[in-house]
Amino acid sequence: MKAIVHHGSGPADVLQLTDRPVPEPGPGEVRLRVVVSGVNPTDWKSRSGGYGAVDDSEAVPNQDGAGVVDAIGDGVDGLTAGDRAWATLAAYQRPTSGTAQEFTVVPVERVFQLPDNAGFDLGAGVGIPAITAHRALTIAEDGPARLRPGALGGRTVLVAGGAGAVGNAAIQLARWAGATVVTTVSSSAKAVLSRAAGADHVVDYTTQDVAAAVREVAPEGIDIVVEVAIGANAEADLAVLKPLGTIAVYANNGDRPFAPEVRRFMGLNARLQFVLLYTLGWDRLRAAGDDVNAAVAAGAFRVGEEAGLPLHRFALEDAAAAHRAVETATVGKVLIDVTPAT
Repeated sequence: MKAIVHHGSGPADVLQLTDRPVPEPGPGEVRLRVVVSGVNPTDWKSRSGGYGAVDDSEAVPNQDGAGVVDAIGDGVDGLTAGDRAWATLAAYQRPTSGTAQEFTVVPVERVFQLPDNAGFDLGAGVGIPAITAHRALTIAEDGPARLRPGALGGRTVLVAGGAGAVGNAAIQLARWAGATVVTTVSSSAKAVLSRAAGADHVVDYTTQDVAAAVREVAPEGIDIVVEVAIGANAEADLAVLKPLGTIAVYANNGDRPFAPEVRRFMGLNARLQFVLLYTLGWDRLRAAGDDVNAAVAAGAFRVGEEAGLPLHRFALEDAAAAHRAVETATVGKVLIDVTPAT
C-alpha cells in the first residue's frame, strides 16, 4: 500500500512516499481504508520535533482521518466491515498508525461511526479540533460535562480566533448547545468565516478594543473563554470574564510569555484550565466524540467555506505541501485525498 513516512524529525521535506505492507488488526483493533486524512498543527509539530526528540524509526504522520472499516479484530463490537468511520489520535503511541496511508490499524476506542449525513471530508475534519473544542466548552465548574441542545443555554462564550479549526468547531458546538457566541478575528475575511460558522458577534482585534467591544455585546461578561493565545490575550480575557468564569487554554499562538496575575484571577474566582487531548483519557474522548457525532447528525456541525472552514486539498504524494500549508497558518482545513471514496 502507499504511505507517507518519515524517519526522525525535521522539516516537511522529510516526508516521503513509499510502500508499506497492509497491517492486520489484532484484538480490539480496527483496520480503516483511509479515504481522507486531516492535517492539524499537532501533526507538523510532532514531525518537526516540537514535542521532543524523535528517533529514527519509521513513522506515519497525521492523527485524524476518515474512511471505510476494512477489517476488525477479535473482541470489536459496534463496527463491521463496510462501515464508514472517522478516527482520531490514530498515531498516538502508535507511530506507524497515522492516517497518511491507504490502510491504518487503530484501537476501536479511537474510531467513530460516521453519521449517514456526513461525508469523508467532515469525518477527517472533526477529530482533534472538535474534541478540543468540546473539552474547552465542558470544563466550567458549574457547567455541563456533555454537550447537547440547551446544555449551554443562557451562557456566553468567547472564542479567540474564530476562523481557526478549533475556533470554528467551538463556535458550531457552542451554538448547537445554546450559547451566545462572541469571537475575535484579525481581518474582515475571517469575520465573514466566523459568521458563517454561526458566531453571534465578531470583534476584529486589529481595529477594535477587544474588552470594550465584548462588554458592549455581553455587558454581564463571559462565562467561558476558548483561548488560542493566552500570552497575548490574558489581559482582555480578565477584563471580560465573569466571576466564576473559565478560561480554557488549548494553545499559545505567538508564544508570548504568560505570567498570571494571581490576585486578579483570585478576585474573579476564575478557573484557568489547560487542554491537551493526549492525556485526557479515553472515556472523556469517547464521550466528546459521541457528542460531536450527535451535532453532525443534527446538521449542526459542518465543514467547507459555507460553514466558515474552507477546504484545501492535496494528493497523498503532496503530503509535504499539505504539512507546510498548516505550518504557515493557512486559513481553513487541510485535507489529503488518500484513496477513492468508492
